[in-house]
Amino acid sequence: MRGRSGGGGLIFCGALLLLLLIADVGESSNGDHQPLARIAIHRTLVALNDNAYVKASPSILGLKGQNSEWVTLEYASSNPSNDDWIGVFSPANFSDSTCVPDGTPPDSKIVPPFLCTAPIKYQYANYSTPAYKSTGKGTLRLQLINQRSDFSFVLFSGGLSNMTITWTSGYGINEAEPFVEWGLKGDDHVHSPAGTLTFNRNSMCGAPARTVGWRDPGFIHTAFLKELWPNSLYTYKLGHKLSNGSYIWSQQYQFRASPYPGQDSLQRVVIFGDMGKDEADGSNEYNNFQRGSLNTTKQLVQDLKDIDIVFHIGDLCYANGYLSQWDQFTAQIEPIASTVPYMVASGNHERDWPETGSFYGNLDSGGECGVLAETMFYVPAENRAKFWYSTDYGMFRFCIADTEHDWREGTEQYEFIERCFASADRQKQPWLIFLAHRVLGYSSATWYADQGSFEEPMGRESLQKLWQKYKVDIAIYGHVHNYERTCPIYQNICTNQEKYNYKGALNGTIHVVAGGGGASLAEFTPLNTTWSYFKDHDYGFVKLTAFDHSNLLFEYKKSRDGKVYDSFKISRDYRDILACTVDSCPSTTLAS
Repeated sequence: MRGRSGGGGLIFCGALLLLLLIADVGESSNGDHQPLARIAIHRTLVALNDNAYVKASPSILGLKGQNSEWVTLEYASSNPSNDDWIGVFSPANFSDSTCVPDGTPPDSKIVPPFLCTAPIKYQYANYSTPAYKSTGKGTLRLQLINQRSDFSFVLFSGGLSNMTITWTSGYGINEAEPFVEWGLKGDDHVHSPAGTLTFNRNSMCGAPARTVGWRDPGFIHTAFLKELWPNSLYTYKLGHKLSNGSYIWSQQYQFRASPYPGQDSLQRVVIFGDMGKDEADGSNEYNNFQRGSLNTTKQLVQDLKDIDIVFHIGDLCYANGYLSQWDQFTAQIEPIASTVPYMVASGNHERDWPETGSFYGNLDSGGECGVLAETMFYVPAENRAKFWYSTDYGMFRFCIADTEHDWREGTEQYEFIERCFASADRQKQPWLIFLAHRVLGYSSATWYADQGSFEEPMGRESLQKLWQKYKVDIAIYGHVHNYERTCPIYQNICTNQEKYNYKGALNGTIHVVAGGGGASLAEFTPLNTTWSYFKDHDYGFVKLTAFDHSNLLFEYKKSRDGKVYDSFKISRDYRDILACTVDSCPSTTLAS
């Protein structure tokens, strides 16, 4: 319907469109392209979501002859993200019926409906509603001018793929300007500025970090590379522009951008804990008990072409207050972390220190009290001092807990964990994975067995009902320096007797200890734990391979030879995820 001539246009409100493919990299020498110029709107796929809405008021503009007027939007999404955005379209009809043929052959992998006209402007859904990601609801005010046609508003999800680059240098902000030069491989490159952080001796909580272990950390720089093409190959190098106008450059690196959430493609994830670092020349250092770490690192470097993302779930380098060892650790993992996303969790050797807010009042961090890990590793947490966060990678949803803060029911972290599980769109992200450092599930480690808990004390008592309710597939932990895998389990009872080839619903969660990254190995209890399907007293890591939305392969590989020593497969459909099992069924009614 056309708007009235001379007045404002009649407003039409759009339902939610799932934006699947929108990111592009603009070719700009100064990086100042308007963001919409980077959205490949002609390649967008759309899908309606009945649980979302956009409402606009007033419904008619220009009743008093104005040529511009403010519009208030109210909107909601069942799966909100900080990357969601509102697009304004005019004319209101922007479906595939308006597509103009461009003379190129159709892509057999893309099917209608298409979005064939660009929005006239857009704004992020959380722009004026910071709590949008947690509540799923927001409001926005936009000014519209008379554009001789009607308008529609659309809430897009899926967002733009981003990458974060972090490095250290000796240049402060008064000495040089840090940046990253990057772009699609073979295309023009742009510059993205980096922020700079550091800390001093007074930031440490105790000895040795504050005394003999102190060493100036230099400056930590972080740059955000935004609006990336999913799965595309990018090259980059680090730069510093000195005050005299000259430049300092790093070598050139490359990475592949992450798949968009829900994308159906081959996705390979490596997970381990407690790796640490070691001296390649055989020399000694403080806390010299991570002799297996070099084998793990070397094996990951060898396998790098078959790895898409890495999770190191706590006890990162075991510096324990001797700060120079962080440089040793980051240099050891650089071949990995400069090529694929290297995500981390917080462990006791990063965070714990008495009277500093950590759940455990021990001395394991050597006085670092989380400052090193929180500054040197960027994670998408709302507050990095509370190191819990969620991240999506294609068909995976990862919920990462911080076991050095209280996770029990009624706490802020418990609410986050449930929100992370509940907000997963299992039709698009069927593989729901829980990661944590300490073993909140099941372990046959001697010290847990001696306590009679076979877990971190109070570990699963609150969380197991969430794992069951939201049908978490696999929970993976570090802290115990060995490998162990359980049956699918709930309340100490195996819910599935299969060991290697799961079909349909698991009816419980598989718990895995993958703490054999490199630190001294831990012993198993001689007691027979019937829920334990596989144990290995050796160094290694686990690998998850999602082939599609229905098939997942789990593998345990030893660091010394890279061979697979334990594995299982999960094959199922979406209806298997929806199926009821014990304590996971929603309310029903007999009404017709």
